[in-house]
Amino acid sequence: MEKSRVEKRYEEIKKTAADGGYTLNPVREFCLRLVEGILVNKDRYGIEACPCRLYMGKQEDNIDIVCPCDYRDDDLAEYGACFCALYITDDYNSKKQVPERRSPKKEDRKAKPADGTSATSLAYPVWRCNVCGYLCANNNPPAKCPVCKAQKERFERFM
Repeated sequence: MEKSRVEKRYEEIKKTAADGGYTLNPVREFCLRLVEGILVNKDRYGIEACPCRLYMGKQEDNIDIVCPCDYRDDDLAEYGACFCALYITDDYNSKKQVPERRSPKKEDRKAKPADGTSATSLAYPVWRCNVCGYLCANNNPPAKCPVCKAQKERFERFM
């Protein structure tokens, strides 16, 4: 793979992460290998699928693993790193292993109510930034608001 292409995409991912309040792993060579895998998947499958997860079936069945994947924020909140450790938090402990959240069965990957309510309710809780009003539907609020950069503590459960 062309080194300049990997470097360019790495810098784009790093900037986007920083703009959104996220931190990339400080081990640059590690990140570059992951970015190279992302680009290999882009060439192979047409989407920037995370290289640490198995691409299965059709493209639309793998949208959940487009980097940054759907599991990143929950992994960061619980373990301090995403599954592949590209994204980390300030209190990341490299000795703590992040388990795979993605089910091998497509039907198991459909959104489920987070609080056990009926199927007609929302699949995830909605979090509201108390500073700017940004809304996020996920199991946990983001580490930082992507709009105003307020910390996670400034979010409240909205719905």
